[in-house]
This record gives sequence, C-alpha cells and structure tokens, in this order.
Amino acid sequence: MNMNLSDVYLILRWFFVFFLMGTAFLPLTFSLFSNFKDKGYIFSKIIGAIFLSYFVFISGLLRLVKFSEVSVYLSLLILFLINYSVFLYRKTDILSVVKKHLRIFIVEEIIFLLTLLFWSYVRSNLPDIHGLEKFMDFGFLNSILRADYFPPKDMWYTPLPINYYYFGHLITAVVTKLTFIPSSITYNLMISTLFALTFTASLSIILNLFDNIKFSIKSSLAGFISAIVIAFGGNLTTIYTLFKAYPNDHPIPFWKLPFLPFSLPNGYWYPNATRFIPYTIHEFPIYSFVVSDLHGHVLDIPIVLLSIATVFSLFLRKTINIFHLIFVSFLCALMYMTNAWDGLIYLLFSFLFLFVYNFYIENRKFSITKTNVYKFFKEFLILISGFLVFFLPFSINFKPFISGIGVLCAPTILTNLQRLGPFLFEANHCQRSPMWQLSLLYGGFYFFAICFLIFLKFKKNYKITRSDIFVALLILLSTLLIIIPEFVYVKDIYPQYYRANTMFKLVYESFIMLSICLGYVLIKLITSIKQKIILFSFVLPSLIILTLILIYPILAINSYYRDLKTYESLDGTNYLKSLYPGDYNLINWINQNIKGQPVILEASGDSYTDYARISANTGLPTVIGWSVHEWLWRGSYDIVAPRIEDVQNLYTSSDISLTKSLIKKYDIKYVVISSLERQKYPNLNEGKFSALGKIIYKSQGTQLYKINF
Repeated sequence: MNMNLSDVYLILRWFFVFFLMGTAFLPLTFSLFSNFKDKGYIFSKIIGAIFLSYFVFISGLLRLVKFSEVSVYLSLLILFLINYSVFLYRKTDILSVVKKHLRIFIVEEIIFLLTLLFWSYVRSNLPDIHGLEKFMDFGFLNSILRADYFPPKDMWYTPLPINYYYFGHLITAVVTKLTFIPSSITYNLMISTLFALTFTASLSIILNLFDNIKFSIKSSLAGFISAIVIAFGGNLTTIYTLFKAYPNDHPIPFWKLPFLPFSLPNGYWYPNATRFIPYTIHEFPIYSFVVSDLHGHVLDIPIVLLSIATVFSLFLRKTINIFHLIFVSFLCALMYMTNAWDGLIYLLFSFLFLFVYNFYIENRKFSITKTNVYKFFKEFLILISGFLVFFLPFSINFKPFISGIGVLCAPTILTNLQRLGPFLFEANHCQRSPMWQLSLLYGGFYFFAICFLIFLKFKKNYKITRSDIFVALLILLSTLLIIIPEFVYVKDIYPQYYRANTMFKLVYESFIMLSICLGYVLIKLITSIKQKIILFSFVLPSLIILTLILIYPILAINSYYRDLKTYESLDGTNYLKSLYPGDYNLINWINQNIKGQPVILEASGDSYTDYARISANTGLPTVIGWSVHEWLWRGSYDIVAPRIEDVQNLYTSSDISLTKSLIKKYDIKYVVISSLERQKYPNLNEGKFSALGKIIYKSQGTQLYKINF
C-alpha cells in the first residue's frame, strides 16, 4: 500500500474525530452493553455520531442555532458534558471497565483504523464521485452543508426541501463540519468508514454471541469469519467463473454452459451477482462499497448492526430495561430517516424479539399468561410510541412516495377490481424468482442455517442457549424478507422493475443477518460435532461455499479499481479536471465565493447522466435536476414536466418578458452556460443573459452569469 502522506493525514484526522465522538459516549455505551464481553466499545463511534447528528438536526429544525462548525462543536460539548455527568456518577465502575478491557478496546481500535485505511486506499484508486447515483448523494451532502436550518433544500427542485431519507447524509455532513475537510474528500472517507464500521461492528456482535465469559479462539474465529463475509462476501454466482459467460440480462443455469475451468474468470461480470434474477435488484454490502454510492442503504449499515447488537444485549438480560427499549425505538426511527425499509424491518425484528422473550425465553417454554401478555403489549406500545415520537420531526417535512402494495400474480377477478384499500392488483404483474436462482443467491447461507436447525433438533444433551435462539430468530426474519418479494411489492414509478426496490431493500438485510449467523453456526458446529464422518460432511461443503463467496471481492475490486494499480487521491472531483475543466474551475469558484443557497440555473437531464453536475457538486439548488429521480420523490411526472419546459424556455426563448417572469418565478440568481447546456439546447439564446445580468466567472468555455434585475 503506497498512500500519499497528505491523504494519510486526512484519514487520521477523520479517524480522530470518530474516536472523539466515541470517547464522549463511552458512559452510555458501557451502560447499553454492560453484558457484552467488549462492553460494546466499537459501537460508541456509531452512538456518538447518531446522537450528535440527531441533536444537531433537532436544533436546526427548531431554528435554535445555525448549522455550522461552531454549532456542531458546541453540540458535541453539550452531549459530552451530559455523558461526563454520567461518568462522574459511575466513575469507579467505568474506570474499572476501561482498565479491565483496555487491551480489547485497543485491538478493536486498531482493526477499525486498519480497515479504514484499507478501503481509503481502495477508493483512492478511483475516487470519482461520478456515475450511478453519486451525483444525487453528493448533492444531498453539499446541500446539507450549505443549509442554515433544516430540512435542507432539494438541490434539484428549488425551493422545496429534500423529500428523501437523508439522515445518513446529515451524519456525513456533521462529521465533515467537525473535521474541516472538503466534502469531495469526506464523501470517500465516509464510504471507507462505513466499510470499517461494518467489519468491526459485525466482529463485535459475533464475539459476544458465544456464551463463555472471556474471548476465546472459537469466538474470535467465528467473529472474523462473519465480519469478512459481511464486509467482503458475495454469493454463489461466482461459480460462473468456471463456465462460459452468459448474456448479462439472460442468466442460464451454469450446468447448461460449457465448463471452462482453466481460463478464469471467463468473462464473469461482478454486477451480475446483484442483478441475477431478471428485473430485480439483490445487492449486498461489498457491491455497495465497490461502486461507492453514498446511499441510504449503505449509510444505514452501522445503525442496523447497532440495532442488532442492542436487541441481542436485551436478549441476554433477565428483564427488559425500558431505557434500552426506548433506545431501540430511537434506532428504528433513525433507520427510517436513513433508509425507510430498515426502520420497518427492525421494528418487525424488535416485535419478534419481544414476542419470543415474553412468551418463551423467561419460562424456557412457550406459555401465554395474563401477565406476559400484558407485559408484551406494554413493551410493544413503548417501542411503537418511541418510534413515532423520534420520527415525528423528520415526518413533518417528508411525504412518502409509495402509491400502494402490489400483489403478484393476482387472479383475474382481482385484477378487474384493480385496487382494494392499499392493495393493488395489476394485470401482467407476475414476476417470480426461479428456485435455482434463489439457491445461487442464498443457498450458501441456508446450508449453514439448515445444518444449524438440524443440530438444535437432534443433538443429544445439548442445552439451547439464548444465542442459539437469537440466531434462529435472525434466520426466521431473513427467510421472511426473501419470501415477501415473491408475493407482494411496494408500488413505485418503475413499470418493468416493479418489484426491484422491494426485493433490494429486503434481501439486503437478509444478507447481513445470514452473514452474522454464518460464522456463529460454522464454528459452533465444528466445535460441537464429534463424529468425524458427519464433521467432514459439514466442513467440506462449508469450505467450498466460503471459497465461492470470498472470490467475489477479488473479482469486483480488481475490475472496478483497475487491479489497484492507479492510485490517485481521495478527492472525488479531480476527474472533472479532464472531463469538464471549465466546470471544475467554476465549481471550485462557487464553493469558495458564493455563500448560502441562491438558485442557479443549469441544464436538466435524465437520471444517471452528467446533467445537474453544478448543483450536485456545490449544493446550490437548481430549477430541476435529474427529472426521473424527482418524479419518484414527488410522486408524479406531471409535477416535474412543467419545470423541464421552463428550463428549456429560459435557455432558448427570445421572449425577454417570459424569461424575466420565469427568473422571478424560481428566484434565479445565477445562470450557468457550459458545454452541457449548449449540447442540450442547440438553440440556446445566450445573448439575452448579457442584458439581464453580467458574466462574473469564465473559464475554458464555461460561463456564470449573475442576474441583476
């Protein structure tokens, strides 16, 4: 690894801020995870980041203080003092914990730093914030950074606020303020941090799943296996590296393809593992880290793992602490604000936990009494109430953009009815996943799941532990999440890929949960099975499955990052120097010289294109950016279409009166004219802008007009 020293300095600066936030929240962390062997140390970083960001969010929403570096540090100080008061109250206990577990804390800190450095190096080989949905995510981040108060403005639909799940982007913005590092760099540092937290938080969960009081080789090995699978693992579609390649959009069973084992990788294309079932999406963390869209489902992974850890901590307790239950409801609300599906998934997970805990765990057998029914409903009411209270501030300015729940393969009598309440019955909507394709995606995990359930059923003289029950609960929920998209889907704007987002968001969590189970089951069974023939029958396929799963990151990373042979930097906007040099200079000039969020006019365009690059890279709002994305967020193309026409008239119309009225309508202060504007509007009428304003910046064919009327 050969990193630029200036990049290493920035990484260490970023690392120190997370260390600072984590240290400030150690008293709360130790309280939440007092029954964990490592006291949940690594989760303190996540806890610090989410509490600070939520505090800043509420302060900005109530307009108590402007969002700035000073206000963020002041907020951190206030939260630190609250935690410090807890520290003083429990000083002896906390110091004892630190002294006893200091080595563990240091080891986890080192692992976090090494994984942070590793993925920062990977990203430095292709740091471009360009392609896929990076403009969207970068635009959210930059708009939040420019905001004085919340909710932040939608950079692609002035003057309305963002109508998306942006809490994860807010966390990134908060840490950006703390570090004083440009967002073009913190975007990539946040991706690297998510990778590091995914690895270390997963490791902590698995280490604590084992029942022995101290860490052992067994628990450590299980922890590292699951952490590696969650952070690096793919699925069994890598078996296609041994066969002739198939057409990307038309998967063929591998046993029907020519076997070519000596010319790896035989045209294997790593994105196919996430689009294997036609018209669906079934991603997993390493793919997200590789392509590096700073999207909600990725930003939410640390909170997801914190939620799983918190529920497991409750699982181990003799009684459920109401404070801890409220914390779970807080996490569910934050997950909804970051990636809505996750909030609902882990509300369901918490419901299942409460059900199992109240009706089984306490008595070691399933029983229903008036007492535990009352207790269950009371705790569930607290959970739901807390979720609604913590989510309420976000919901005030957010409108969900789903239009119903579609039912797959509905009978004709229902398709004629079309709708019944929230349920939709659309004709010709009968996509189902072939079993052989599902098996290649998840069969590796279910080999371990089935072996585990057989072990629990038939192992003589084995006492089932709470960890075993917790793992079984994860398997149950994961299975439900995989099955649901085979029967229903949430309706959005995509006609052919109508169940893609539903499957995507559900099975992403299945992958994480099943990966947690994998390491635990593997080591548990290896250390528990005594018969050599049975052990061999389990270990051999396990090794084959792990090999296939862990081939994926080698193929994906080398493909996307050009074999890690082109180290550049951590700055994600450097690509603009060669692609759009004038725009690069303009973006830097705007970021240095224009304060606040005045409206800027630029060409609009389709999603996943280079249009709307100025607003995305600066956070200045424009009239309309990626139109299809706004269509999704606003719920109707009829809302978006007039703005597309207005932008075209602004650039092409010779009617000065019309131009002036549109400028006033959208309160436009600046107008960009560059290569993309000239390309989009061949009849561009540039002369009129000289009459309406003046050029204040010009570079290599890119011009910025300031409107003066």
